[in-house]
Amino acid sequence: MFEGLGRYIAVWIVSVFISSIAQVMLKMEANREHASKLKEYMNPMVVSAYFIFFLSTFLTMYALKYVPLTYSPIIEPMSYIFVPVIGVLLLKEKISRRRLIGMGIMIAGIVIFSM
Repeated sequence: MFEGLGRYIAVWIVSVFISSIAQVMLKMEANREHASKLKEYMNPMVVSAYFIFFLSTFLTMYALKYVPLTYSPIIEPMSYIFVPVIGVLLLKEKISRRRLIGMGIMIAGIVIFSM
């Protein structure tokens, strides 16, 4: 499906996406009560989220071996779109008008920069 540079761009986008999932996982845990500070930081959800961040870092480093760094302003801001969307789907959060406008501006910026 993806060939050449597109394959590595896809890896980078997946990296940003799974990093966004990890951010939402940490937010879910931050909203819960924990019996102690140790249980707050050493529970399966938090440990899994940090493992996902670690994996995301390696995927990004792998992609950056092949993708020019000039693509960074296009790919990295995608997390600002992924996180609210995942938050709506998993946490039933509402996206405010202000955040929606901000996401629209980011998408417009990504489109303009990629031209």
